[in-house]
Amino acid sequence: MHALQYEITLPADYDMDVIRTRVATRGHLLDAFPGLGLKAYLIRERGAGSPVNAYAPFYLWNTPEGMNSFLWGPGFQGVVDDFGRPEVQHWMGLSYEEGTAAGAVPRSATRERLAIPEGVRPADFVAGHLERTAGEGTVASAVAVDPRRWELLRLTLWEQEAPRAPGDRFEVLHLSAPEHAGLTRGRHW
Repeated sequence: MHALQYEITLPADYDMDVIRTRVATRGHLLDAFPGLGLKAYLIRERGAGSPVNAYAPFYLWNTPEGMNSFLWGPGFQGVVDDFGRPEVQHWMGLSYEEGTAAGAVPRSATRERLAIPEGVRPADFVAGHLERTAGEGTVASAVAVDPRRWELLRLTLWEQEAPRAPGDRFEVLHLSAPEHAGLTRGRHW
């Protein structure tokens, strides 16, 4: 499993309904994309619990071929044409779990990013975070790591508004999950 996200920060006065319309008219285009476990179309709005307006889609890929087909194909090129080429962050998937609300359409998401401290065994740090459960109302949760920066990422999808928790909070506009059943549950090592 590969996790991928790009976040496009938009001007403070940007009309976020433009993004909502974009997702409403184009979101379905990845509903059958080969190799894609899931894509959560995420936004944050300034003043609604966020310091910025942002469009920040998050992907879990079952195959590198699917991810590459997206990045080097017309899907991502549409993002580049409309917003410029964003920095694409990616992490190695370490765990995927479904929660008590598995199968529900998520309305919100939380993203927690943690630096793995120097002097700490990375495997122990990660294992400690895999043991955390996301709680009631969780649709799914993924844990991944960027070993270049030694950063752990946890993305959790929620059936309702996300509870107050560490990290960034997002609204989910759409979920494409064509190969959701192929996402390996549990620890990936």
